[in-house]
Amino acid sequence: MPLEPLVTQTRRQRVRRTLEIIRANPTGRIALKVFVALAGAIVVTLGLALIPLPGPGWLIVIGGLGIWAVEFHWARRLLNFTRRHVQSWARWVREQSLLARFVIGSVGLVFVSAVVWLSVRASFGIDLIARFMHYIATH
Repeated sequence: MPLEPLVTQTRRQRVRRTLEIIRANPTGRIALKVFVALAGAIVVTLGLALIPLPGPGWLIVIGGLGIWAVEFHWARRLLNFTRRHVQSWARWVREQSLLARFVIGSVGLVFVSAVVWLSVRASFGIDLIARFMHYIATH
């Protein structure tokens, strides 16, 4: 397969070609597998640690899964499974009435608010609701 000029190659094609070159060498193949395993493990661990906190914990876990998917077939299958289910969930929500979408969004907002409240309370010992109620009562 002749090398195409880098100008005409897309980023994905360049990455794929670079990975092919690395995998052609037995030492490179092992080093790539170890590097991908460690990098994915670090990102997934970070994401798992961030799940109880407000923010993109699950998104970081899925990003780590994407790193693993570069080298591991099981991770690629799990990532495709996740993508299919998230897309089907989003499609289902879009098909619902405005009232149902409002209820789903409200439940999500309540859930995120509860996670923030519990996280701040457990991490810093600050009860935001009690402080807010005290503020309302005194002002």
